[in-house]
Amino acid sequence: MESSYLQKCLGTCLTQGLTEVARVRPLDPIEYLAFWLYKHKENMDMEQMRQEEMIALEREKELAMMEQEMLERLKAEELLFQQQLAFQLELEMQQKEKQKTEGFQAGQEKSSKNMVNMESTVRSEEQEPMQSEELVTDSGKTLAEISDRYGAPNLSRVEELDEPMLSDNGVSAPP
Repeated sequence: MESSYLQKCLGTCLTQGLTEVARVRPLDPIEYLAFWLYKHKENMDMEQMRQEEMIALEREKELAMMEQEMLERLKAEELLFQQQLAFQLELEMQQKEKQKTEGFQAGQEKSSKNMVNMESTVRSEEQEPMQSEELVTDSGKTLAEISDRYGAPNLSRVEELDEPMLSDNGVSAPP
């Protein structure tokens, strides 16, 4: 039972230490073996710490690589988002420009129609000035009712009363 314990705990290191004592042949082999065992223990502890550090370093390296990949993905997504935003802005600018162009064309068409209507109105008024005046007076509407423009005066109709008219000599004329 004791031999199995010694074999399990000291088997390899004791055989390596005794081999070293036999190779070096120091003056005090027991002291040499004791120092060698202490040094072997320090070396084993250092090796274990180095392995733990290597494992931690590998984990950190993996985390750093994952973080780097995530940053690259974020940069790629940000670039894609910026490109999409720029594309949308470009489309909006094109639509606004198209609307301005269409509005300008519609305005030109409207103004040309207005010009044609004004010209035809002027021509018809030149040809029949009396008829237009008769239409206005015959309809019995006020100027405000005829005009649909904003700010046109709202003049009420003046009705003539049956009053005797005075003549030049001061005598009222019969109705």
